[in-house]
Amino acid sequence: MMAGKVKWVTDIEKSVLINNFEKRGWVQVTENEDWNFYWMSVQTIRNVFSLEAGYRLSDDQIVNHFPNHYELTRKDLMVKNIKRYRKELEKEGSPLAEKDENGKYIYLAQSPYPGSHQALHRRPVRQRATGAEAGSPRGLRLWAPSKLCPLCGPADFVPVTFMLPADYNLFVEEFRKSPSSTWIMKPCGKAQGKGIFLINKLSQIKKWSRDSKTSSFVSQSSKEAYVISLYISNPLLIGGRKFDLRLYVLMSTYRPLRCYVYKLGFCRFCTVKYTPSTSELDNMFVHLTNVAIQKHGDDYNPIHGGKWTVNNLRLYLESTRGKEVTGKLFDEIHWIIVHSLKAVAPVMNNDKHCFECYGYDIIIDDKLKPWLIEHGQRPNPQVQPDQRHPQHRGAQRGDPRLQVEQVPAQGGAGQLRDPVR
Repeated sequence: MMAGKVKWVTDIEKSVLINNFEKRGWVQVTENEDWNFYWMSVQTIRNVFSLEAGYRLSDDQIVNHFPNHYELTRKDLMVKNIKRYRKELEKEGSPLAEKDENGKYIYLAQSPYPGSHQALHRRPVRQRATGAEAGSPRGLRLWAPSKLCPLCGPADFVPVTFMLPADYNLFVEEFRKSPSSTWIMKPCGKAQGKGIFLINKLSQIKKWSRDSKTSSFVSQSSKEAYVISLYISNPLLIGGRKFDLRLYVLMSTYRPLRCYVYKLGFCRFCTVKYTPSTSELDNMFVHLTNVAIQKHGDDYNPIHGGKWTVNNLRLYLESTRGKEVTGKLFDEIHWIIVHSLKAVAPVMNNDKHCFECYGYDIIIDDKLKPWLIEHGQRPNPQVQPDQRHPQHRGAQRGDPRLQVEQVPAQGGAGQLRDPVR
C-alpha cells in the first residue's frame, strides 16, 4: 500500500460499496493494477480460486468470499452441514446432543437456563486487545469465551427440512405424520423469494413435478434441486403482520472462528396481515418478507420499506413480553449464529485472504423461539429503499458499531453479546 492508502476494486457497481470506500480515503484502481481489496462477484471468486486460473493472492490482498462459501449459503448444503454437525455432537457424546424419551433434543431445541445462569455468561472479561483485535474500530468489544455449557443453545434451530428430489420418500413419510401441516418449497440456488411456494397436499408436489417435467422423485434428475421445510405457521406477529429479522454477520476467519455482528440489523414486514388460512397459501404478500416481493404490493411504503430496526423490535418485546424473555430470545439468536458457523467450519476452506458477509434471516414464532431460515451469500449492498432509513445511513457511512465474539476452535463455545449501547 502506497502512503497507507488501500487500493480497491470491485466488479459490483453498488453505491453503498463505492461510497464506503471513498469515505475511507481508499484509492480506486482497475483489476489489472496492484490492489489490496477486491469486492468480487461470486463468479469472479470462482474464477480466482479455480485450478485452471492458477491465480495466487499476495499477502496484502483480501477478497470478500471464501472459496467454498456456498457450504453455508446454499439452502441444501446449509441443511446438510447442520445435520452432520448434530450427528457429530451425538457421536462425541456432547451434552448438547442429549435427547428426551421422545427422541427430541433437550438442549439443542431451546435454551431453558435460569436468569442466574444467563447472568454468568454476561460477565465481561476485559482483556488487552492483541493481534487482529489491536486497532479494531470503536464499538468492538472483546469478550472471553466461556466453557462449553449444555444449557447454551439452541442448535436445533432449523425447521424439519428435506432435499427434493433426493429425499422425497423421507418427506412423504414425515408429511403423513401430520397431513394438515403446511410446507414451503424453495429452489436451492435462488434468492429474493424467487421460485418459492407453499403446499399442504402431496398432490401439489406431484403437480409441480409434472409441470417441471420431472419423471420421478425416487431417482435423481437434472431438474433444479429444491428444499422443502416445515412452514412456521405460528409466527410472532406485530400489527397482525408476519416479519423476519435480517442480521449481518462478518466472518474474518473460521479457524479460529471469529465473527462480527453488525449492530443495526432490521426487521422486514409483510404488507398484508397474516392468516394461516389455506385459501391464502398462494398470496406471497402474506407469507414472504423479501423486499423484492413486498415492494410490488399495494400497501408497500417506499419511505420506510416496511422495516424496523432490531433495537425497535427489542424495545417492543421488552414492553410486551418483559426484559428477561427478550434477553433470552436474543441470546438464542446469537447462539444460532455460533452453531451455524461451527457447523460449516470443518469443511470451509479457510483462506487467509478471505472474509465473508452473511445475511442471516431469522423468524421468531409466537413462543419466542427463533428459527434460522437461510443465509444470504450476497446480501444485497444496494441502499434500499431510502437512504433516510437509519440502518441504511449507518451502512453507507461505514458505521463501525459492531460487536465481536471469539469462539475457540477446540471444545469451547463462546458468546455473542447484545449490541454495545
